[in-house]
Amino acid sequence: MLFDTIVAPITATGGAVGIVRLSGPDSWKLAELAFYPFPEAPKGYRFYRGSFANGDDGLMLLFEEKKSFTHEQSAEFQMHGSSVSLTTLVEHLIALGARMARPGEFTERAFLNGGLDLSQAEAVNDTVRAATRKQLASANSSRIGALTSELGELESLIISQLAGIEASVDFSEEIGDIDPEIATKALEQCRQKLDSLITRGKRGRFVREGVRIAIIGPPNAGKSSLLNALLGMQRAIVTPIAGTTRDYVEESCEIGGLNCILIDTAGLRESQDMIESLGIQRSRAQAADADIIWYVVDATIGLTDQDYEEIDQFEAPVWLIPNKIDLLESPPSTQSGVTFPVSTITSAGINDLSTAVARLTVDTSGAIPNRRHTQHLQAASDSLTCAIDGFNMEHPSDLVVTHLRVALFELGLISGSTASQDLLDRIFSEFCIGK
Repeated sequence: MLFDTIVAPITATGGAVGIVRLSGPDSWKLAELAFYPFPEAPKGYRFYRGSFANGDDGLMLLFEEKKSFTHEQSAEFQMHGSSVSLTTLVEHLIALGARMARPGEFTERAFLNGGLDLSQAEAVNDTVRAATRKQLASANSSRIGALTSELGELESLIISQLAGIEASVDFSEEIGDIDPEIATKALEQCRQKLDSLITRGKRGRFVREGVRIAIIGPPNAGKSSLLNALLGMQRAIVTPIAGTTRDYVEESCEIGGLNCILIDTAGLRESQDMIESLGIQRSRAQAADADIIWYVVDATIGLTDQDYEEIDQFEAPVWLIPNKIDLLESPPSTQSGVTFPVSTITSAGINDLSTAVARLTVDTSGAIPNRRHTQHLQAASDSLTCAIDGFNMEHPSDLVVTHLRVALFELGLISGSTASQDLLDRIFSEFCIGK
């Protein structure tokens, strides 16, 4: 049954306070059997203090239909947060007739009941998983409807042109043919807005998913020291002996508001040591998978021919980081490309490096589409391009209409209006239970 009554804890176990949520048509009926004393005339948005059927005590909060998170009649029970307290109450409510909620089912019901569109529902999950301030700001922006608003404007523009074309076909004698120049201009404006969102989605990936940064370079250049300096702790072993790092070390930290995955790697050089050679192979594999490469060299030595050969093989953007500038009598000469001289001993230049990372982000006050959204936005943009080309090449109106309908369908996959059940199942299965 799609809208039976479901139950699950909506907080992690082990805290001082835990919350169990009931949602569905029998929520208040089941709450009356599990909470004492249940009010004679219950009201929504009202806290009641009492005891639960499992012997614990706490608060009950009731929600009327259309006024809860799921837009269904709901009840939430606040009690002590031990695992046994939450579990026994959930088991009792299931024995009374509720069903254990699937992962993401509360949010799915909010979507199905019209409380959220699909992009907002996804943002709920992003909010729960946010690990940095910028991730939280981005999730909050989408959750309150920033992307929903922009999608609505785009859909309205396309529908307006679609209606005009169809009207000109059905009532050509009364209103005449559509003006291709006006139509293509309107569609071009719509495509530009789509492309702007696509660009934000691609740049916003660093906010949503973090930045993988491989710290690469020759032995004894200070790669591990740079990792330790950014983490503020001695995570990697540092010695004067070349080849100390034999395998990569991966750690996450927040730099400039972004979640950065820093990968310290074995120094690149020719080695007869089998273990070190395996570490060097892994270094190159990490470089191939990185978003950015920090190529660290000893500033007193500079770049060698081997360094240039290594850098030429990288596909990701390379930031050159001359380390040990505290040993130089004068500042190092600026190399071509992106260069950040540092000293891991004095911390000189570290702030400049962090500031450069912060510039990778986008404004999180606006909509930042995720990977799935960006794919559908690109498909919609491609369809608008086909429609514009159709006008320019005087294609039949029904063919142009087809392209516009495809664009609307792709946008609907983001908002959820054209989403299949398989897509919904795939999205909500990534949620945790209780959300």
